[in-house]
Amino acid sequence: MSAGTTTRAFRQVDVFTAEPLLGNPVAVVHGADGMSEEEMQRFARWTNLSETTFLLEPTEPGADYRLRIFTTETELPFAGHPTLGSAHAWLEHGGVPAGERIVQQCGVGLVELRRDSGRLAFAAPDLIRSGPVEDALIGEIAEALRIARTDILDIAWADNGPGWVGVRVASAEQVLALTPDHARLPVDVGVVGPYPDGAECAVEVRAFVPHAAGIAEDPVTGSLNASLAQWLTADGTLPPSYVAAQGTVIGRRGRIHVDTDDAGTIWIGGDTLTTIQGTVTL
Repeated sequence: MSAGTTTRAFRQVDVFTAEPLLGNPVAVVHGADGMSEEEMQRFARWTNLSETTFLLEPTEPGADYRLRIFTTETELPFAGHPTLGSAHAWLEHGGVPAGERIVQQCGVGLVELRRDSGRLAFAAPDLIRSGPVEDALIGEIAEALRIARTDILDIAWADNGPGWVGVRVASAEQVLALTPDHARLPVDVGVVGPYPDGAECAVEVRAFVPHAAGIAEDPVTGSLNASLAQWLTADGTLPPSYVAAQGTVIGRRGRIHVDTDDAGTIWIGGDTLTTIQGTVTL
């Protein structure tokens, strides 16, 4: 090992699936205290995953650990599947929460996680931006999605960090049939449509991320599903608790469990499992 390098525990966790290789993977580096932001970004670029995370000692009272989340290009204040995957890795590595719930410190502040029958769930953070979308932007989104503007039943800002605009269409079938012109999408867009009553899942979701390097469509997206739930359960379009499917078109089988508790908090849950475990020398 060369001077200045350190060996750290490492896990790659598949999130929002109970079956290996059908969810969304996140790379997790344990004990990342001492790593510079440049080193974290370089490693995230090297993994070439949608997100890579780094577990550090907390600096805020009440937090069990601090998490930094990087794409291949930049740091994110919050992201859903990295939150669940990193909590899974932290627990598996011997982490013990101070209280009944796990408390993660990240760029949006403190995020609570709970364990329910072995499944982890995070409390949806407050939206940074919500409400109507500018008329010109709606037109650009419809054109990029290659659908008629009248096919958009509802559209709103649903941003809890990554910058989402939510689009609701008439059916899951319509969501699955989308063939967007990714280069023309002006912002990150999440599209949702319902399955018929009695189906395994209530809705199908797709997440288009045109500005992420090498990732045109995110397989399974916790932050988007959190913001869609906040938007669409508030007016009764979706029930307080449901299961969403995501990743179908690109060969994944993501299942996102949405649950609203008695206090009105929306929890976004999913199964998590470690697929790679070892060490990294950085």
